[in-house]
Amino acid sequence: MPTFQYQGRNLDGSKATGQVDAPTEELAAEALMNKGVIPTSIVVGGKGFSFDLDLKTLITPAVPLEVLVIFCRQLFSLTKAGVPLLRSMKGLTQNCANKQLKEALEEVVTELTNGRSLSGAMQLHPKVFSPLFVSMINVGENTGRLDEALMQLASYYEQEVETRKRIKTAMRYPTFVISFIVIALFILNVKVIPQFSSMFARFGVDLPLPTRILIGMSDFFVNYWTVMIGVIVGLMFAFRAWVNTAKGRERWDRFRLRMPIVGDIVNRAQLSRFSRTFALMLKAGVPLNQSLALSAEALDNKFLEGRLLEMKAAIEAGTAISSTAINSEIFTPLVIQMISVGEETGRIDELLLEVADFYEREVDYDLKTLTARIEPILLVIVAGMVLILALGIFLPMWGMLDAIKGS
Repeated sequence: MPTFQYQGRNLDGSKATGQVDAPTEELAAEALMNKGVIPTSIVVGGKGFSFDLDLKTLITPAVPLEVLVIFCRQLFSLTKAGVPLLRSMKGLTQNCANKQLKEALEEVVTELTNGRSLSGAMQLHPKVFSPLFVSMINVGENTGRLDEALMQLASYYEQEVETRKRIKTAMRYPTFVISFIVIALFILNVKVIPQFSSMFARFGVDLPLPTRILIGMSDFFVNYWTVMIGVIVGLMFAFRAWVNTAKGRERWDRFRLRMPIVGDIVNRAQLSRFSRTFALMLKAGVPLNQSLALSAEALDNKFLEGRLLEMKAAIEAGTAISSTAINSEIFTPLVIQMISVGEETGRIDELLLEVADFYEREVDYDLKTLTARIEPILLVIVAGMVLILALGIFLPMWGMLDAIKGS
């Protein structure tokens, strides 16, 4: 059973920290609430650094969003047609092609047979069904509108799929160019430059600085390539370990929002996701503070999540939503204005959906023009490589020609 390290507040307002054992993060939070502790942060793992790895978890891929979209739409159709839930789940389990989802659905069917609710059964599989998914199903069950909840989930995941496809399309060209630059550097250092180095050594001429730099880099690459690979792998593991820490993840997520060129796109994409998720939860009837917490978790950005949880605490203390949004300093004026108007009119969900649509159009345009903005940088990098290679190779050759003519 995993161990969770938590931070929170006692009922008297004092700080509380410690560890708790629970199957999932949701059950850990429930156990803390039963003890009179209101958790503000729950992180997997206790104090210290652990190298315990679950091999099955590492090699098991996440369930694709497309599979969840199909599952939601199929269950929606069956529920809308009046087919009993248990029978619907059994049929979907038999026809499910995704192995991980099928295993989860088989256990869900078993729990349904034992009398557990659908949301309660799905909550036992956090790797497949996110807290957002479970909460929406729970609201649908309690209100008798499970079909509407499933349709909303399907639409939400379809938007996520489209956004990811646009990002992949935009990054295809830069990734392709950078990959070929790396391959070209490898071939030049291993095959091309050593040939010129031996030729220059036979003539015994004084080499210019660019040539000496190229030959030195090539010799280091040829003689110490194993060390270089080891250092790169070590840095990757160190970076991953740092990102897995609470402070490291928060700082990295904050840096992602401030990166040149792409940082603004990432920020607006996150705001779009938050607006759509928050509106979806409010429209489904989820309480505002719970909707805010689930929306924060759905962002997968610890920096923004921390600010949103601070908003949640301030709202629970009686502060207005618009005031907490301004104090969080993470929202653009457009979002704050929409929240303020929605708070006054009681239509926050509708206005936030408009915000989500606006930002999605902006992100879509930025992604389409991203290649045009990155191209000059790539051209400068390639031109710099060609210039260094040309100076390093041709300068000594010209010197040798001058020496031959002079002799």
